[in-house]
Amino acid sequence: MASDAVRARMVARLAGQGIADARVLRAIATVERHRFVDSALVNQAYEDTSLPIGLGQTISKPNVVARMIELLLGAPALAGKPGDKLGRVLEIGTGCGYQTALLARMSPRVISMERLAPLHDMARRNLDALGVPGVRLVHGDGRVGHSPNAPYDSIVAAAGGEAIPEAWLAQLAPGGRLVAPTSMPGLAGHALVIVDRTADGYVKQIGESVTFVPLKSGIG
Repeated sequence: MASDAVRARMVARLAGQGIADARVLRAIATVERHRFVDSALVNQAYEDTSLPIGLGQTISKPNVVARMIELLLGAPALAGKPGDKLGRVLEIGTGCGYQTALLARMSPRVISMERLAPLHDMARRNLDALGVPGVRLVHGDGRVGHSPNAPYDSIVAAAGGEAIPEAWLAQLAPGGRLVAPTSMPGLAGHALVIVDRTADGYVKQIGESVTFVPLKSGIG
């Protein structure tokens, strides 16, 4: 698939929707999203929509992925220091590996967890085919995070829970930022919750409404 032109149109559309960070737009312009979806869906790969990837899971809308990474880059410890990018990243919910590939463009080290073995294997094939460096894929329960490589400068979740797991907060480095969809009273879907770890504790902000698959425990 000759995707350069359609990818450029997607980037222009995202910029028009308010995605302003040049690093995010550059990464999205580089990573070929159609390589992460089923062959029957490649014609929809550059639309601003989520798509099924199997086992009841989805690849998130480009706008939502871009916004979450942009929020991570806005962490106080990173703001104004573009060379630092995202630092060490923990991603919860590898899925097909698309967001993982984007994160790897802005981080020297990405640890990505997936609880479903077929998706873990799919992501590995996708990322290996593109030669994405600096990524460690973990088949495990994302709710407990991954303490062997903690602390993390950035934590991002691709599934929405009732609350931010304590394990994620404990594994967030001082000065780091966590972005995760979380259920809110009176809201049908989720809201993006942004948590900064400061010297005095944790500072939480509530962002825009989003819809994600539910965060689950265990592995399968």
